[in-house]
Amino acid sequence: MATSVNPYNGKKLYTIQELSQAGLKARISIAQKAFQSWKTQPLEKRCSLLRQTGTVLRNRKRELAQTMTLEMGKPITQAIAEIEKCAWLCDYYADQAPGQLGEETIETDAAQSFVRFDPLGVVLGVMPWNYPFWQVFRFAAPALTAGNAALLKHASNVWKCGELLESVFREAGYPKGVFQFLPIGSERVGQVLEHPAVQGVSLTGSTPAGAAVASRAGSLIKKSVLELGGSNALVVFEDAALGSAVETCVQARFQNTGQSCIAGKRLLLQESIADPFLDLLRDKVVALRSGDPEDSDTFIGVLAREDLAKDLERQMNDSLAEGASLLCGGKRRGAYFEPTVLTGVKPGMSVFDQETFGPLLAVTTFKTEEEAVALVNRSEFGLGVSLFTASLERAHRLIPQLDEGAVFVNELVKSDPRLPFGGVKISGYGRELSLDGIREFVNKKTVFIS
Repeated sequence: MATSVNPYNGKKLYTIQELSQAGLKARISIAQKAFQSWKTQPLEKRCSLLRQTGTVLRNRKRELAQTMTLEMGKPITQAIAEIEKCAWLCDYYADQAPGQLGEETIETDAAQSFVRFDPLGVVLGVMPWNYPFWQVFRFAAPALTAGNAALLKHASNVWKCGELLESVFREAGYPKGVFQFLPIGSERVGQVLEHPAVQGVSLTGSTPAGAAVASRAGSLIKKSVLELGGSNALVVFEDAALGSAVETCVQARFQNTGQSCIAGKRLLLQESIADPFLDLLRDKVVALRSGDPEDSDTFIGVLAREDLAKDLERQMNDSLAEGASLLCGGKRRGAYFEPTVLTGVKPGMSVFDQETFGPLLAVTTFKTEEEAVALVNRSEFGLGVSLFTASLERAHRLIPQLDEGAVFVNELVKSDPRLPFGGVKISGYGRELSLDGIREFVNKKTVFIS
């Protein structure tokens, strides 16, 4: 049994019973049976249902966003924006899937040779609480449209969101069993993977969680896609437009109360512009409005659980003891953590080496391009980086040197349905979204006709 607790006021919200062993087996069997029928449906039908899903999301966005806000504390305006982005994703794949999944002819010495993209079967999604709808749709929309059936193991503090996700697909007209929410704990993921109907797993979460699930999937020779943690750098060069760079860096670090794998967590400033940049940054951060996540004017809410705020506080205090300085913020009350900036951060400090999951920005200075590149690549993570510079020549020169899954120039790192998304190093492997995402869980079947 799992109980959702509102992290803003500590009130209990929902209690949801965990699936029994028999219930879990029954749902996987239902998914297996649903897949046999679903995979034969014309792609046009699958795209039509996905487009209808976008309509359902838009019609129910206030209800869905409200549940998200109550369960994990996302400010309501950002929660609504998350639902709208999910609807955009549905529109994107409804439009693009016919071209992305169409047979590809390859000229050989055969009379006919081509590649088909056939669904694999039942696919498991292990999804996190920080974007409880968007992360699921990134996995489910392409997987279902490719003809797979999907099972969702959601984070235990957002199980009501899990129930609502299943209701959205059902309301849109998907057949029973094609998408199902499984209210189970993490310790039972292995049982799902062991079922012969389950052909793969997509996990978004921490690096230890990803390693455990990938290890189990690998032992079963089943496909896995991992979107794990990040410690993205925001690199500001002396020729950057400081005003707009500050605005973008604040958004990159503090949206969703800093609880994002692709948030800009390490701010690298060229020494010559560090002082004026930090003056502007402090003013912007101090002005961020904190408050009740249900208030439409709130930008900084609370962290999803109090223990997460305590973890961030520990990382901050460790780094202060290691020689960092507090520019602003630093206070915690329950699950609320004040927007915080630390300066004088160096490699080896907790907030530089570890992923910080909350509203804390760590500032390090550099002198040269070479030093900046070395600081970016010093991280074990490799999800993304933002470069701020007026020189496109500089940007193009540095892009190949950065060990990252994405490089954004004069913009924050963000996910876009049209672009592949994923990381390198301990940030994971595989790609979500775009053409790459819809082809992750398919059988790329070679056909040769003599």
